[in-house]
Amino acid sequence: METKDKTFPLETLQLAQIAKAMSHPARVYILKKLSKMDSCCYSGDLADELPIGRSTISQHLKELKYAGLIQGEINPPFIKYCINRENWERAKIMLEDFFK
Repeated sequence: METKDKTFPLETLQLAQIAKAMSHPARVYILKKLSKMDSCCYSGDLADELPIGRSTISQHLKELKYAGLIQGEINPPFIKYCINRENWERAKIMLEDFFK
């Protein structure tokens, strides 16, 4: 997870970045789907399930990847996405701590 603002503590910035990444229903759907999978998923498979365009899905995947919640594996001409398990666990801990 990348942060640039030095005004707030790093953990606060990271939590805000996670919250922003999860601020759209399509991204929540993608995260739920990927978190339940043992393997990676092609972006085209997601396009078949969601009622939005492929370019829009690509932008959502980019946001989730920027936040560090997912990772992509390029296998031209396709990209497979899966949950970044390490960052996913860290996000869960941060959100649980936030809601205490």
